[in-house]
Amino acid sequence: MNVHLHNADIVMMIALALLGALVLAVRFKPASWKGIVVEAIAANLAAVAAVIAFEMLVA
Repeated sequence: MNVHLHNADIVMMIALALLGALVLAVRFKPASWKGIVVEAIAANLAAVAAVIAFEMLVA
C-alpha cells in the first residue's frame, strides 16, 4: 500500500504536533528542557502516526 503525503498532510502533522505538545505541557508541566524535548518528540510521533493512519483509512 502506497501512502502519499501532500502539503495538506504536512500542515496537519504540524498542527497536531503543536496541539499535542501544548496539551502535554499543560498536563505534565515539565521542569527541565529535557522534559520539554521528550514531550515534543512524543507529540510529533503521535501526529505523524495519526496522519498516516488517516491516509491508510481513506486510501
